Amino acid sequence: AAPAEAAPAEAAATPAAADADPALVEAGAAVFKKCAACHKVGEGAKNGTGPMLNGIVGRAAGTVEGYRYSKPMQDAGAGGMVWDAANLRSYLADPKGFIPKNKMSFAGLKKDEDLDAVIAYLATFGG
Repeated sequence: AAPAEAAPAEAAATPAAADADPALVEAGAAVFKKCAACHKVGEGAKNGTGPMLNGIVGRAAGTVEGYRYSKPMQDAGAGGMVWDAANLRSYLADPKGFIPKNKMSFAGLKKDEDLDAVIAYLATFGG
């Protein structure tokens, strides 16, 4: 419950999140449960098996402080790749296809509505 309560204050700091449909964000919170074993968001989020995802929307790939990324993910960020909605959508649909040999073990989200929802949800967690 705490991350959901923290989201509105953080959403105000994220322009894309301010325009997000509350129902879509709520659906994204449900989809994110598939991600929560490895990734954390919200106040006090820390890196775990995967990097924490506060501020992911708009961040250069492979740049969460304190997380040890794969070389391909580091190279993507060094090459200028930013996690905008299009890149997040492609990556979350097929992580190994989008950035081969990265560390994410999740096979990907197959439904367009799940991709839209989880990206809207992540956008509510500013850096």
